[in-house]
Amino acid sequence: MPPELPLDDGEASTDVPLMTQIIRFVITGAGSGVIDFGLTALLQYLAGLPPGLAKAIGFICGTTTAYYFNRRWTFRAEPSMARFIAVAVLYGITFFVNVGVYVWLSHLWPKELIYSLVAYVIAQGLATIINFVVQRAVIFKIR
Repeated sequence: MPPELPLDDGEASTDVPLMTQIIRFVITGAGSGVIDFGLTALLQYLAGLPPGLAKAIGFICGTTTAYYFNRRWTFRAEPSMARFIAVAVLYGITFFVNVGVYVWLSHLWPKELIYSLVAYVIAQGLATIINFVVQRAVIFKIR
């Protein structure tokens, strides 16, 4: 099993109300987004990495953080290898959506931080919608 963070000592339950899940998902996403975009911008603009590589590293770090917080706090689900594999597949799909949209927009627009931020928001928005729907409807119902 992957290592777990002790974020919540309460008993796990997938019966968390939808509005609570949405609020927690947004809070978790905002924190993970700071990690993702912060690393992406640092690596792209300070370290000089290509946009795709910088975004890939940012995405991996941000989504890894998001998984742990969403499993423990947002959806309060017990650890499960099947769930972990399902999340890995989902994140693989959203990785290509997220990084692909970011790189595509980065090639269309000027190479400036503000345009990278707009590209990030659009790419992350698409990935976030896909993630929430699939996690709530499928992944955190897996036992």
